[in-house]
Amino acid sequence: MKATVKLLTVLTGVVLMLTMVGCPKKVIKEEPIPPPPPPDTTPEIIGVPGIELNLATVHFEFDKFAIRAGDADILKDNADQLLKAAEADQKPMVMIEGHCCPIGTAEYNMALGQRRAEAAKSYLVKLGVGASQLTTISSGDEMLFTSKPDEYEMIRRCEFKPEEE
Repeated sequence: MKATVKLLTVLTGVVLMLTMVGCPKKVIKEEPIPPPPPPDTTPEIIGVPGIELNLATVHFEFDKFAIRAGDADILKDNADQLLKAAEADQKPMVMIEGHCCPIGTAEYNMALGQRRAEAAKSYLVKLGVGASQLTTISSGDEMLFTSKPDEYEMIRRCEFKPEEE
């Protein structure tokens, strides 16, 4: 009888342990979503019959909309291309899109993006490009291609995009 009680006690203990421990849960490994690749940083080529525009992007300092010396050279090259097209009786329409990094409020970034686009437009107009060829828009911080703070300087920019006529 003692052997039977011992056997029942051991079996009960084993059954209790198995019910408490149970089968291990499946661990689902979530793979991190890779960040989107950065946009193509090569200048956009606009096909204009006889004239090929290769308008480059300009960048800005944090919380600034002033044109830097190196970016002034880029804008000069962009203006030269647009003026050559105008001499060939072609006046391509270009949208200047201002961008910001995500630091700051959405409203502030929209306004700063617009000031950057207007600064680039003003600079091109001073170089002789017709103001009627240029439109401006702000994307604020809505079109980010990176979320890494050490890469935000690439987000603070103005892009020059052709508009369909």
